Amino acid sequence: MPMQNLVMFKELGLSDEILLAIQRSDFTVPTPIQEKTIPQIFLGHDLLIEAQTGSGKTACFAWPILQQLSANKQEDNNSIQALILTPTRELALQVSGALYRFGEFLTSKVSVLTVIGGESIAQQTLTLASGVDIVVATPGRLLDLIGQNLLSLSALKFLVLDEADKILDLGFAAELDLVLKEISGVRQNLFFSATYPDKVLDIVKRISAAPLHLKIDDVTPIVENIFQRVIQVNKDNRGMLLRHLIKEEKWRNALVFVSSKVAAHNLCEKLKKSGVNAGTIHGDLSQPERNKALSDFKERRIDFLVATDVAARGIDINKLSLVINFDLPRSPADYIHRIGRTGRAGEIGLAVSFIGHEDQEHFYLIEKRAQIKLDREEVLGFELTGDAPERVRGVEAVKGKRKSKKDKARELSLNQINKA
Repeated sequence: MPMQNLVMFKELGLSDEILLAIQRSDFTVPTPIQEKTIPQIFLGHDLLIEAQTGSGKTACFAWPILQQLSANKQEDNNSIQALILTPTRELALQVSGALYRFGEFLTSKVSVLTVIGGESIAQQTLTLASGVDIVVATPGRLLDLIGQNLLSLSALKFLVLDEADKILDLGFAAELDLVLKEISGVRQNLFFSATYPDKVLDIVKRISAAPLHLKIDDVTPIVENIFQRVIQVNKDNRGMLLRHLIKEEKWRNALVFVSSKVAAHNLCEKLKKSGVNAGTIHGDLSQPERNKALSDFKERRIDFLVATDVAARGIDINKLSLVINFDLPRSPADYIHRIGRTGRAGEIGLAVSFIGHEDQEHFYLIEKRAQIKLDREEVLGFELTGDAPERVRGVEAVKGKRKSKKDKARELSLNQINKA
């Protein structure tokens, strides 16, 4: 990295030890979110940060927290100094990995523990007993350890909610409430989220009296760094079209999104049978299996990773060239999150979406919410055929026969606890 770029990072208040780690990383210049937030974190302000995915937010809190904990480290203090809460295991592992890398050259080492389901709670307990500075966790496993009196949050100096909107979207509201009840004392609170709906703002108000709201709206919208294609195809022909495009357009290193665990498994198997080097990541895999799939993809041991939305949240792949929406996401906001896996840190990416007759209205909604308008294309030999199915009005609901929203939310919360 040119020396003048390191000066730009140094002007944010970062130490020589952190700068050395930055020099070894892929960062070239500070991103807008880093320029705005890092000086405020050093000043001790509580922050409410609204920024898009891929904006460099992990480094925003990782650099100043590591620097300050290292500078003030007391060898006889085994209390947890910082808690970083994430919505998924993969994001937790990614954040922990970033903390390890950025803390490599610190004179006073800062210890990090990832607390997630699917990994040995006995090993996590042993590590906690020996003293940990930073815990990166999903809510479910964190509550397990708190409930067994194996972990205390009474001495926190930093609390970070990473992707706060998704923590609540995934049904962790009750778990988050329980975690917050365990936190006491004065600390710095940092909230990072792509959006701030009322449910997130309600949580923020309970934790922090007057956080400084920083909206990073002066960056290039992420979709402008991504060339987007929409290919019309009948659902039954999507698999054959995908294999055709992989061969004809020489696609490599792609993240393929599907709507379910079954679809992820089936598509991966079909790709492998056709000679495509593919793997999959979804909620039915054990945590070691998910870790291996992600590692294989990052290290280019596999070319295509077929993923569901929950399992893929937090996946950050350097120079990922292609994202494929084999199935469209349910939420228009998730479309931006999906394609935002590519085109990161100023790189140019490609996002391809397959749509059939039944997807047309939903994709119009995605376009409206994302403020984009994309041309439809077809591939010779895989053209969209037939007519759009007629919409059939459903039978009117009988009051009391369907599950209430509260019941559905409770079931979703329990499912997520089991997965986290």
